[in-house]
Amino acid sequence: MIEEVIDVKGQNLFIKFNNSFENKPTIVFLHDSLGSVQLWRDFPEKLAEATQCNVLVYDRLGYGKSFPMITHERENNYMELEADVLNDLLSELDINDAILFGHSDGGTIALIAASKYPEKVKAVICEAGHIFVEDITVKGVEEALSAYNTTNLPQRLEKYHGDKVEIIVKAWTEIWLSDKFRSWNIEYLLKNIKSPLLFIQGEADEYGTLDQVERTVSQVAGRSEKFIIPNVEHTPHKESPEIVLNKSIEFINSVIN
Repeated sequence: MIEEVIDVKGQNLFIKFNNSFENKPTIVFLHDSLGSVQLWRDFPEKLAEATQCNVLVYDRLGYGKSFPMITHERENNYMELEADVLNDLLSELDINDAILFGHSDGGTIALIAASKYPEKVKAVICEAGHIFVEDITVKGVEEALSAYNTTNLPQRLEKYHGDKVEIIVKAWTEIWLSDKFRSWNIEYLLKNIKSPLLFIQGEADEYGTLDQVERTVSQVAGRSEKFIIPNVEHTPHKESPEIVLNKSIEFINSVIN
């Protein structure tokens, strides 16, 4: 497994990359709004090994071991822009058969990338992604910000992001809690997604309702399926790792075999 910081059109991004399986796709992991390479723990390696696929895990700019963000300010299209960065990263590493596994904001970025760059995306696993803004999402972000201000969450995040924590939290919460972001919606892109899609969601997700799932799987052009897990919240791969791992293995094997 290669671990290094690489320059992707001026962005210095930390990657972990294993491409030892010849003629096999690369599973690309896209973290959530406070996530990082480290926070995936051993889930990427387990999924890659079980499916005999290559694997790429990376920190978006400002997160984990990647270089800091230039500014915390974001526009409504920031996830669309991150999908463009992902495309540049895939080009840099000569990956043309990506299976995208994205969680939360990472799931949204995976959907956008599959719609904009279908020639590079073989399949998508979207875990707890969003395609529009709901009241429950705003409430969840408000509660996370409150926890950041009143608990030891900053110290816990420092372990993964170092001195970048404050700007990460500000970037995430300010855009999601802004009035201008209430109109954000990527449903118009879904018809362009032709690759197979698996949408995984916890039934008790505190950041989104099952409308996110239903409206996604019903509008994509390719094969799609949903996998709803009872009594699970926003992070199924941590709350029910074996269930998510087994379902992901089944889905990936159906795509590559």
